[in-house]
Amino acid sequence: MEYGSTEPRFEVLWPLSRRMVHTQSAAPRLADLSGKTVGELWDYSFRGEVVFPMIRAHLRARYPEVKFVDYPVFGNINGPRSKEVIAGLADKIRSNGCDAVISGIGA
Repeated sequence: MEYGSTEPRFEVLWPLSRRMVHTQSAAPRLADLSGKTVGELWDYSFRGEVVFPMIRAHLRARYPEVKFVDYPVFGNINGPRSKEVIAGLADKIRSNGCDAVISGIGA
């Protein structure tokens, strides 16, 4: 406390820190999926075994030449081996020739 003051005096810290994560722009969207290969990523949490076949059917109706790399190829992205699966994900996506991926379905 300062001399002559009855109120306590506290140091204040700025609540924001320096940015530790640098943002990166997303890849440009594909014009369409004709002749493209789409990978499926799933966390095995909510009905992917039902939803992915529906997505495939709708996309094939619109883009008959689209190909798919089914979710079992990539593994469970949120299971007991998720760190290992995620660590190798970019290589698996590339090695399977994926032009795009479907990810994030779930509850």
